Amino acid sequence: MRDLAETVDRAFAAALYAQDDAGLDTGASVLAAESARWGGVGRELLARGEAYVRQAWERGWQPADLLRLVRRDLDERHIRIAGDLIAGEARRYARLPERWTESEVWWAGDEEYADQLARREKADRFTLATALLEVFRLLVRLPSIEPVGPLPGDPLDEHEHAHIEPRMLGRIRALLAKAEATTFPEEAEALSAKAQELMARHTVDEALLAARGGRPTQVPGACRIGVEPPYEEAKAVLLDAVATANRCRAVWNSGFEFSTVVGFESDLEAVELLYTSLLVQGTAAMTRAEAAQRAGGRKRTKTFRQSFLLAYASRLGRRLAETAEHTASEASDNLPALVARDVAVTSRADEMFPKTTTTRLRGATDHAGWEDGTAAADAAHVGGKRKPLTP
Repeated sequence: MRDLAETVDRAFAAALYAQDDAGLDTGASVLAAESARWGGVGRELLARGEAYVRQAWERGWQPADLLRLVRRDLDERHIRIAGDLIAGEARRYARLPERWTESEVWWAGDEEYADQLARREKADRFTLATALLEVFRLLVRLPSIEPVGPLPGDPLDEHEHAHIEPRMLGRIRALLAKAEATTFPEEAEALSAKAQELMARHTVDEALLAARGGRPTQVPGACRIGVEPPYEEAKAVLLDAVATANRCRAVWNSGFEFSTVVGFESDLEAVELLYTSLLVQGTAAMTRAEAAQRAGGRKRTKTFRQSFLLAYASRLGRRLAETAEHTASEASDNLPALVARDVAVTSRADEMFPKTTTTRLRGATDHAGWEDGTAAADAAHVGGKRKPLTP
């Protein structure tokens, strides 16, 4: 099969490093011409794609990050192909790291992948070859980013990562689900506040237990949370506020549309849950407010939305800070343990991101949007301490 590998090499040389579509067309044509050996071509492409995926993991990427980037730069067919490559690479490991996107191999065998892919996508060989090469081109161009966890196949982490206790996690999720479902601001406020209270109480308990030696040594970890357009600046501000409320640090990467959140595992879980819920609540409130504005004859929906979400995030930041201070004051006997936890998180964040800059956000230009966003934030009361947003 040496000549088949050489054919694939020739296609890759034309397509993967080309700056225009002409090279892609040439590479796809070379592959599509191998009709008699199409199954072998598919097997070879799958194997090389899995190797590129592994290289992405070694550069700090994770499946969710990769799929987010493919979604941004390509289309749905490419997302499915990238998912195939991730699934193919993952089957090599008996155990995947926490937070790793799970996927399954759906094709019967690697020799049959190309034909089964054609049936799934209802596309000809040239179209499929082009799509595969476009995914490969994106993969080979990925830069290195800060790793946030072990790679598949790495030895088990020697440090224990405490999660939110399942029963409490269920209560928090139920409260947030009710907050998202209700159309009554006061009810949403009470439900979200109760969820944050449970999260804060868990953090205090974890810190005290660790300080007393009742739990094995823990170290801060990190995770990435997507911060995608539209209105990504306001979303990044909101995530930063939620992260600091839960004693974490958030660093926004606007170029790749995610924030890296650094903190202890249970706090990271709390940040993901609360941020997702508040974003759902804020978006729903924005939609209702926008409908009222449009009913009154307004048409500038984009500026209204931008101003609404920025005000929502900004106001929540202040309210989060107030609640965090109140929670800390109630746990005054546990302050040394909480301080030690904060120091560990800050040290880990500074180690991961020794150089950060402050983002200058675009201002809100719609007064009605700002006023309605502030009111919506007041109706979603949760807590935390505010720190500068750093990209």
